[in-house]
Amino acid sequence: MIKNMNPYLSVVIPSYNEKPNLEKGVLNEVLEYLRRQNYQWEIILSDDGSTDGTLEALRKFAKGQPNIKVQANVHAGKAPTVKAGMLAASGQWRLFTDFDQSTPISEVENLLDYARRGFDVVIGSREMIGAKRDKEPFHRHLMGRGFNILVQILAVPGFLDTQCGFKLFSAAATEKLFHSLYIYGDQKERKDAFTGAFDVELLYLARKFNYKIREVPIFWKHNETDRVSPIKDSVRMLRDIMRIRIADISGKYHENDKSR
Repeated sequence: MIKNMNPYLSVVIPSYNEKPNLEKGVLNEVLEYLRRQNYQWEIILSDDGSTDGTLEALRKFAKGQPNIKVQANVHAGKAPTVKAGMLAASGQWRLFTDFDQSTPISEVENLLDYARRGFDVVIGSREMIGAKRDKEPFHRHLMGRGFNILVQILAVPGFLDTQCGFKLFSAAATEKLFHSLYIYGDQKERKDAFTGAFDVELLYLARKFNYKIREVPIFWKHNETDRVSPIKDSVRMLRDIMRIRIADISGKYHENDKSR
């Protein structure tokens, strides 16, 4: 009998100028955790056009390790960088997680538990009962709650946390959803580090295409960053959420589905 040679889990980690986090050893933590598991795995390091030597450091980290792959992308933002990594992955299950490991890789076991129960998309949540948030400033938490209320009203009701960067997809859901992205499908090269609401578009599509979705409480630690402009980014994200609704009404997702 020929066994499925694809890894059980792909871990996709986007990066943009991450030298400080590299020096903290965050990738070593991911690698050490995966090496302890009894399933096959791979790591996809998808770089978003870093200019601080991150790409070179990633290549050095991956050298001689066939199950670690490095992708070099133009600086187009987090969404296309994650998309490139997820579609390059070959795992039966594919997780994307933040480079700073605000949610430690070990939390993937909570998500895989529900994947084994038949869910196609399993998302980490910082808002559910049982979740733990560490060191987050109150004003950031309040702004996040306010944004999520608007997201529930305008796009995906029922999810307590759409923006947590810790999400697991089956291989089939990955191919369908990431190929179907429209607002965040193909972004041009940019100057800033805007993340956007591509998580919302993914969940909107997952619900539209009737995938089984589960939200799971996780541990999350706040790491300070100067890349987020709370007011400016929130305005742009709300604009994009409205564009998602308009795209759906106008049939863009049917036209944009390249997975068929």
